Amino acid sequence: MVKEIQRRLGPQLQYVFRHFPVPSVHPHARHAAEAAEAAAAQGKFWDMHGMLFEHQSMLDDDHLVQHAQALGLDTERFKRELTHHVYAHRVDEDTESGRHSRVNGTPTFFINGRRHDDTYELDVLLPAIQRAIDAR
Repeated sequence: MVKEIQRRLGPQLQYVFRHFPVPSVHPHARHAAEAAEAAAAQGKFWDMHGMLFEHQSMLDDDHLVQHAQALGLDTERFKRELTHHVYAHRVDEDTESGRHSRVNGTPTFFINGRRHDDTYELDVLLPAIQRAIDAR
């Protein structure tokens, strides 16, 4: 759905992604978020994000390294950064920011800083975003 909104709105849309792992829902979510950040350091955040979303049952270290390899990442660097939790602070900052903004699950959308509490169906979310763009 996000890709469709991005496609339709193009450069009018500024989309900001924040991590908000919910371990009670997915025990590997935090580690996966760190993996996405390690991939981001090599210019492949969105590719890794897509891979993780597509393979949600394959988030252990071995699979994460396989994903990194499939994306052409420097796997030694990737493994080292995961092992040493190099990007844990980014995930922590996003999570704390989410808590401060009353995020309690994923996905959560904000439009111009205001939480969208309606349905996330495309036919509801897209017009809400368009109204915010038009109001600028």
